[in-house]
Amino acid sequence: MGIEIKSGSLVDFFTSAKDTAKEIDEGKKITKKNTIWIEPNDLSNLLKPERTRLIRMLRRKKKIKFSDLKDEMKRTATSLNYDLKLLAKYELVRTYNEPNPGHGIHKVVEPLFGNHKIEFRAEI
Repeated sequence: MGIEIKSGSLVDFFTSAKDTAKEIDEGKKITKKNTIWIEPNDLSNLLKPERTRLIRMLRRKKKIKFSDLKDEMKRTATSLNYDLKLLAKYELVRTYNEPNPGHGIHKVVEPLFGNHKIEFRAEI
C-alpha cells in the first residue's frame, strides 16, 4: 500500500470523506486509504529536487540524527529544518530530541512513510 498525496483544499478533503461515508452506508467494503490532502503551494514545494532527494534518503533510514542527515545531504541546518518542517506538517516525518549519553541531547529525524510508495496527484 502506498501513500497518495493529493493537491486540494479542505472542501476537497470533505468531499472525499463524504464519498467514503456514503460507501460505508451502502455496505460496501472499504479499504484503508493512505491519502494526504496537501495545499497546492506545498505540493509544488515538496516536488523540488532537494526535498525529493531528502525523502529518498530518509526512505533508507529508520531514524537518523539531524547532524548526520545535514552532513550526508551537505545542507545548512536552516534549509534542512525548513524542509523537515514542511514534511512534518503532513506527517511524513517526525523530529524529536533524544538523550545523547554524556553529551546532552541531539535532534532525531524519523520518517513515517517507511518503504511505502508515495504518489503525488494534482488536478488543475
